[in-house]
Amino acid sequence: MRRRHLLAAGALTMLGACGAKPVVPVVPPGEERLEQRYSAARNRSVDFWTAVPAGHGDGRGLPVCLILHGGSKRPADFSALGLGNFLTDAVRRGARPFVLAGATGDRLAWRPRGGDDPQWMVREELPVWCAQRGFDTSRLAAWGWSMGGAGALLLASTFPGFVRAVAAFSPAVTPGDAVFDGLPRLGRLPVGLWCGKDDDLYGNARELWAGLPVPPRVGGFGPGEHNFDYWRTQIPAAFDFVASNLERPS
Repeated sequence: MRRRHLLAAGALTMLGACGAKPVVPVVPPGEERLEQRYSAARNRSVDFWTAVPAGHGDGRGLPVCLILHGGSKRPADFSALGLGNFLTDAVRRGARPFVLAGATGDRLAWRPRGGDDPQWMVREELPVWCAQRGFDTSRLAAWGWSMGGAGALLLASTFPGFVRAVAAFSPAVTPGDAVFDGLPRLGRLPVGLWCGKDDDLYGNARELWAGLPVPPRVGGFGPGEHNFDYWRTQIPAAFDFVASNLERPS
């Protein structure tokens, strides 16, 4: 097992298009770990990445937001994307602390193909790996972008009650596919949905919004394309939404 503090505090200051302010918050990430785990569901070793907000040690007892990546990124990229920085920022802005956890799903759209089942990995194995770290796996949410946004919605509809909320960025969906077919099974699950108006998937995302059993709690459609230049602008709202749904019942 390898443990790495993957980013130095304040080291990442990617600028937005206008260069006016940092897109990735200039705050330190907490403990970030990247290691290999064997997935029986995928019949191979995969990268397993976790992040804890700064000031919360190893994250023991914190709830978990599961990450389902898109087609072009993998867990080894998550630190460079600034996900740990965004997590610390959310907590410093007042969100209840939680941890991020994700594993490699490759380009299978988070669906089984032959003997390779990344969806089952997320459902059965990822919570076990998180529990071994001491995280609270009785409180789970899912967040994904593109292929992973669709995968997060499909995960929630395939296993009702598994997660408390889903945040989906620009989900790669097509009307009539399995994600649309599963919408009725989402019931009243809190969903956040975001997509840029300059994204080729914009029309499909609008249909998805209209087809949800209850309207999304947060999200919307603004200027933006199918990339992290847009998705980074929506992460703060998504993390606030995730945190609010991972709080313990009052």
